[in-house]
Amino acid sequence: MVRKTVVVIGHGMVGHRFVQAMRDRDVTGAWRIVVLSEESAPAYDRVALSSYVGAWDRDALALSGNRYDDDTSVELRLGEGAAAVDRDDRRVVTTMGIEIDYDALVFATGSYPFVPPVPGSDAERCFVYRTLDDLDGIRTAAEAAGPGATGVVVGGGLLGLEAANALRLMGVEPHVVEFAPRLMPLQVDTGGGALLADLIGDLGVKVHTGVSTTAIAETDDGLRVTLGDESVLDVSLLVFSAGVRPRDAIAREAGLPVGERGGVLVDQACRTQDPDVYAVGEVAAVDGRCYGLVAPGYSTAEVVADQLTGGSTTFAGADMSTKLKLLGVDVASFGDALAVTERALEIVYSDPVAGTYAKVVVSDDASTLLGGILVGNADAYSLLKPMVGQRIPGDPSALIAPAAGSAEIGLGALPDDTEICSCNGVSKGTICAAICEGAADVATVKEKTCAGTTCGGCLPSLKKLLADAGVAQSSALCEHFSHSRRELFEIVVATGIRRFSELITRYGTGAGCDICKPTVASILASTSSDHILDDDRAALQDTNDHFLANMQKNGSYSVVPRMPGGEVTPEQLIVIGEVARDFGLYTKVTGGQRIDMFGARVEQLPQIWRRLVDAGMESGQAYGKSLRTVKSCVGSSWCRYGVQDSVGMAVTLERRYRGLRSPHKIKFGVSGCARECAEARGKDVGVIATEHGWNLYVAGNGGQRPAHAQLLVSGIDDETLIRYIDRYLMFYIRTADRLQRTAPWLESLDGGLDHLRDVVCDDSLGIGGDLEAAMRAHVDGYRDEWSAVLEDEEKLSRFVSFVNAPETADPTIAFGEESGRKVPVLLGAPSFPGT
Repeated sequence: MVRKTVVVIGHGMVGHRFVQAMRDRDVTGAWRIVVLSEESAPAYDRVALSSYVGAWDRDALALSGNRYDDDTSVELRLGEGAAAVDRDDRRVVTTMGIEIDYDALVFATGSYPFVPPVPGSDAERCFVYRTLDDLDGIRTAAEAAGPGATGVVVGGGLLGLEAANALRLMGVEPHVVEFAPRLMPLQVDTGGGALLADLIGDLGVKVHTGVSTTAIAETDDGLRVTLGDESVLDVSLLVFSAGVRPRDAIAREAGLPVGERGGVLVDQACRTQDPDVYAVGEVAAVDGRCYGLVAPGYSTAEVVADQLTGGSTTFAGADMSTKLKLLGVDVASFGDALAVTERALEIVYSDPVAGTYAKVVVSDDASTLLGGILVGNADAYSLLKPMVGQRIPGDPSALIAPAAGSAEIGLGALPDDTEICSCNGVSKGTICAAICEGAADVATVKEKTCAGTTCGGCLPSLKKLLADAGVAQSSALCEHFSHSRRELFEIVVATGIRRFSELITRYGTGAGCDICKPTVASILASTSSDHILDDDRAALQDTNDHFLANMQKNGSYSVVPRMPGGEVTPEQLIVIGEVARDFGLYTKVTGGQRIDMFGARVEQLPQIWRRLVDAGMESGQAYGKSLRTVKSCVGSSWCRYGVQDSVGMAVTLERRYRGLRSPHKIKFGVSGCARECAEARGKDVGVIATEHGWNLYVAGNGGQRPAHAQLLVSGIDDETLIRYIDRYLMFYIRTADRLQRTAPWLESLDGGLDHLRDVVCDDSLGIGGDLEAAMRAHVDGYRDEWSAVLEDEEKLSRFVSFVNAPETADPTIAFGEESGRKVPVLLGAPSFPGT
């Protein structure tokens, strides 16, 4: 089969979406895809560009599968753009001088930042806000300016306020200059813009509206910016964020028609005048109009992929609704937000005390919702946006007034063709059909429909549709307890119950199972400093906790001594080596900066641990749902880039939280600078040093579902850092479900990161003191689990392969050699000691 070639010029979010859509549809492998990317970084989440600030981790913004490493049908050429297009010969010449023939060509060149023609706009300290490289340049200038630096952002739209927030995160005091009479003039009205200006002004951002920038002059230590009202701002740097323009230069040079305001003219099939050339995303002027949001861009990518693979899909218009948090302020705009529809009516509810503004635009007979604006509180967005164009089942003022939320106004009243997920074009009917076919939770609905997998703004609607369908998941832990894990936790704390038998007698039924027993065991361990093998608790544990070691595939165990922050003395290393040698153990340095010793028989565990404990080492709890490791770089003690003592902080944190039992395992990382050698943003708790203090990241993890940690707070001192981590961990332990890691816990938490920040940093629930006291009780009561076992003959008696023949070793445990390494050999089914 002769394969055809499609060349994609541009590898932004939409270009990447096009490649994915082509690979999904091209089941026969008829197309070869060549992607030209001017940037050295493959496709990343430009919408979340501001999250790059603080972490400075490019990988954190990378879009899934953006390198196509295992896909032989896709060739990605990074750092190589298009220099020219020869439509007669159907050939693209790259910036490297390479000629590539095409059967189809897709322009996905996006847009470029508009820089107003202001004298001095090319000064060295003037920047634009568009790419990762742009942010790196701004960061360098901000660091050079030092403490007390100020900056100007020219442009008060979406990107302008994002840029202002980025400057704040870099320690720069920002001014925002907007030519229009209000902020975000394309999304909000006068009332919403006024409230927005007040709210972000309270955060330290100086707002100048209704004024232009007339001149920029360089000074010895910065810039002098003159505004249209003749006022002058002396600042350290300036960022232009005054809108974007379609990147259509190459298309123009190739003779393709462009729109009146720029952009490559395409029809509803996103095809240009040349039938072999298409345009997607911000550069595509569909019937003369360019769309600057990612959702319509994705739609154009899907259209072209469908057209090239034999389909007939066309572009059906775009939802320009937006919901975001700017400098901590909720802002949402949907439908005909500015009431441009003839004879439309506006209903406004403003509460300056609460700092909220809401407006809905309805038809002249008040029967149909046309659009709206929310500032300060955007909780109603997930309900209102899908209702645009639909009949309002009740009093329209109830949509935004304090009494809103009556039973008659909700998703249930909307028809099945209502679009719930605008990013992926998923209707209410599609979601409800997935629920009827057995999707009983949000994760399954996302998997089956793709709803909620892009911006996540529709997740509350997915939960509501599940509840309306009567399939809201039970919170019962198992068949023996009708309570959730969180409720059982509160019961244990309130009643002081310390035995599983008493708990199930009073609050459950039956004898328990392998779900509720280890869960209750974890709760009991989280609420006291009693040893996990005391009383009847030993029988509740799974195999690993029962023997304080991690069972391997052939029934042997691994031994992992704790090394706080990765530190270990030469004497301890010698002991580890001698133990491994004497007991014939396989040793491996783990990714968490520990030494793991494999192949120990259960009866050998006490002998091994006695030698390790005598050397001053403790259990690393590698077997438990608890703190595993605190990984660190060498920090300012040794590294020339380090700005804080990351090793000292890692040791402090590991010693504080060692032995802390939780719903799932917990891992920490502490990096001494933004170079992030400890990979802190892939941990449940990530701490990154800056010159202004510590940045605290939460709810990240590796594993089957990797998740990047999210920035909770920045620039805090040691004491505040530990206090916030205390609260965060104890709040997680109290409220998470069974075996729920911190990332999905945060995702399921009502209010998400903002609510968590309110609880941890602002003590919005008034439980900060309780959470800190619970953590102090753990710290004060901690005792190494293996040390306690070695001092207790009854506990030691458990460590045998067969209780009726304690001197007999398990004959099914055997080892072999592979490539010079000791490996387990399976002679039969792995045994379970104690049987």
